[in-house]
Order: sequence, then structure tokens, then C-alpha cells
Amino acid sequence: MISRYAMMIGKTPVSNLGVFAYGFNGSVGLSMSNRVSSTGSIGSDISGVGTARYGLAACEYGGDKGIFGFGRTSSNINFSNLVSNTGVISADSSTSGTARQYLASCSYGGNKGVFGFGFTTVRVSLTNLVSNTGTVASDVVSSGTAKSQLAACEYGGDKGIFAYGLPTGTSFSNLVSNTGIVSSNTTITGTSRYDIAACRYGGDKGIFGYGRTSTNICNRVSNTGSIGSDISGVGTARYGLAACEYGGDKGIFAYGFNGSGLSMSNRVSNTGIVSSDTTGVGSARWYLSACSYGS
Repeated sequence: MISRYAMMIGKTPVSNLGVFAYGFNGSVGLSMSNRVSSTGSIGSDISGVGTARYGLAACEYGGDKGIFGFGRTSSNINFSNLVSNTGVISADSSTSGTARQYLASCSYGGNKGVFGFGFTTVRVSLTNLVSNTGTVASDVVSSGTAKSQLAACEYGGDKGIFAYGLPTGTSFSNLVSNTGIVSSNTTITGTSRYDIAACRYGGDKGIFGYGRTSTNICNRVSNTGSIGSDISGVGTARYGLAACEYGGDKGIFAYGFNGSGLSMSNRVSNTGIVSSDTTGVGSARWYLSACSYGS
């Protein structure tokens, strides 16, 4: 039988499972994960998955695996943790990129990924490509405006998009080609905000959702990378959440903060419809990250 990955060469493979990991509970960074089933159910806490931290990013690589990278402990860090195709998160591995927090990440080119932007002591415009074996490359200066607390997702089968974030009023995107080239700024529609999340859905589209200050707005991304106007009223308003794909063509937003940490999720259908809240999905936290895995 030909694998789903083999049939998707040249396009980002569809992943069946997901994982949320790390985060902040108001006192300390956390070292835990919660796996997402092929039907969008989030499992109980799994503890001890690498150094506790928050403000990190994650994406898919290698067709059926994932990677969490960067973030903050008591200071900014530059190491990663690989996710196997069975959802096991590995021990810490140092990377060559600049230590930073509040960056974003997405996959591109079918089996690679890219970490982008973030905050050191200032906002930066840096990217780090991830190979199909999970190796994080050294810094590349991007042509996009320096920013942090943004989000990123895939679109078009083999491309990606970074959008929103700080500084306040940032309302533009930076497209990622299928060779990992990040474009200059493109002005977009939709309310400017930060501490948002994004994921792919429908195989070739994406969605950005929620954000500070505690909004419940979503914006869909077409298969050509165009971001649509605001869609409001989709679950509890919050920020500092994360999102990933599951079930091959669906997505899920989970966790976040709206005055206190939240333990809830909102599923995204394969047509981009965001569902009402599902509560009680693992320990409440925010400033975590998520990616998909499996095939």
C-alpha cells in the first residue's frame, strides 16, 4: 500500500494526530504535553517532556513528525525537542539559532519547517529552517518587519504564512514559499492583535484565531495565502493559546488565558467552521505551542 506521505510528495502531508506541549500557569513554565486523537479529543497530561518553558513554537517536519523549539525558562533558550511519529517528545537538543521567545513556526515544502521572528531583548526578524530530519539551521535575516507574539500556519499544500503580532497595530503577513523563502510584508484584512494561534484545515487552507485583548475573532486563509475578514463569536475570547491540525483535514484551538488559565478547546471543521467550547482538556495554561504528527 502506498503511504499517505508518499502520495503527498511536494505538498505538506496531512497529519492525523496532534500534540500540545509546555506553557505557563501563572507561576512557572511547564513540562507537559497532551495528545490529540484523530477525532479531536485531547488526552490527559503527560509530564516530563524536556525542559519546562513557555513562549515557544512548534511545527511539522519529515512528513509525519514534529518539533518544538526555542522559548523561555528564566532566560531565552535555543534548543528543540523532536516529536516522533507516535507522539513521543524527545530530550532537549541544542540548536544553532538565536535564543528567543514569542516566535512562530509552520511547515513548508512537504517535509520541512521554519521558525520565524520572536523576541530577544528586542523584536527580531530572523528565521531558522528545519530540515526533513529535524535539524534547525542557523539564522537567516528576513525581509519582514521585526515582530513577536504572532502566529503561523500552512496553506496551499506546501507553503506557509506568518501573520499578526506585536508591535501593536501589526496587520500584515509574510508568506513562506515552498523552498522556505519568507516574503516581505503584505497588508491584510482583519483586526490587528497578538498572542494568537493558527493552524491548517481542509488540506490546503489555514485559520488564525483569538488573540489579545481577549478576542474571539477568527480569520481564514485561502489556498493562495489571502487572509479573510473577521469572523466573530467563535467560543470563549482568550489569548496565549495554541492550535494544530488533526484528522487529516481539521484543526483545533486549545488552552489560553482570559483573566485566568483555561482548559478548553474549539475544533475547526474541514470547511473552517470553529465549534463551541469543549472544557476540561488537561491542565489550564497559556503561552504553550502545538503541532501535528502521524500519518
